Amino acid sequence: MTRFLGVDLHKNMFTVSFYDATTGKHKVKSYKLKDIETFKKELSKEDVVGVEMTGNTRYFVKKMTDSVREVKVINPLQFSVISKSVKKTDKNDAKVIAEFLSKDMIPEVKLKEELAAQVASLASTREKFVHLRTTLKNKIHGLLNTYGISLEKESLSSKKGLQSVLKYKLAPIAAKELGIMVKQIEHLNDGITELDKELKECGKKLEGFENITSIKGIGKKSGAILLSVIGNIDNFESEKKLAAYFGIVPRVHQSNEKEWQGHITKRGSRLGRTTLVQCTWVAIKYSSYLRTFYEKIKAKKGTGKAIIAAAKKLLGIIFETLKNKWIFEDFPNFVIKNI
Repeated sequence: MTRFLGVDLHKNMFTVSFYDATTGKHKVKSYKLKDIETFKKELSKEDVVGVEMTGNTRYFVKKMTDSVREVKVINPLQFSVISKSVKKTDKNDAKVIAEFLSKDMIPEVKLKEELAAQVASLASTREKFVHLRTTLKNKIHGLLNTYGISLEKESLSSKKGLQSVLKYKLAPIAAKELGIMVKQIEHLNDGITELDKELKECGKKLEGFENITSIKGIGKKSGAILLSVIGNIDNFESEKKLAAYFGIVPRVHQSNEKEWQGHITKRGSRLGRTTLVQCTWVAIKYSSYLRTFYEKIKAKKGTGKAIIAAAKKLLGIIFETLKNKWIFEDFPNFVIKNI
């Protein structure tokens, strides 16, 4: 007999609703995460488990895989029944998951493979380092402005430029603050360099790396980041699904018989979108196809909408390239290498 298990997973514990769809009855129990082996003893090979995507879902799923028939990972943003639930408790959430699981109404997401998840983590750490570095650089500009010192925007991009700001005569406390910030930026620069190297090396091991980097405009680092965001391309039925995953499709508003489109949804990976747009700026320099498309949209709707439209077009090329395992010999002229 198949049971449907709804799991509300937290950092140190989880609540499970064992649901019998025939009788409509729930049995709810809570466990500490460290006691997961005890929970596994209560499982059957016929059980189907549903669990929300959280920070430790991968660990939980790996523990469950050999003990049940299937584990479905839920996208909590799409499964709005829980987030909008009036009675917001772990017990109620587990029950709701179990019941929707029994009706096959769970918005499922596929977990990335281990290597792709690790590369995604590297890319996320790099993004945080870059953000922190930018914050510190802005702070230095602001600090020096209070002394009437104005720097060129890119003056803090080199080691020489960073060291040069230490020569300014500031109050002792301000000088101390400035010195500490310069040291932290230098440490962040070293860390970002190491992460870039690791991203490129690990990226080579990802399936589709040679394919995606054969597209002019996508380098080793950006290729690794994009692949870590995409995961398995076979999880996407169409390029529209992939575009929606990247959050570069417009919001659609409908009222009565009227329908109009708004700004892009910006759902999914912000880093993925940023990287895709950066690659698009490079790709339109080399591809007459993308450049012509970009210029056409730009003339009608402006630069901002044009680059997003071109990015969506490039993502479509990425989709077809990965799906068909193409490797470009000459991307600007769309010549596929004979393999």
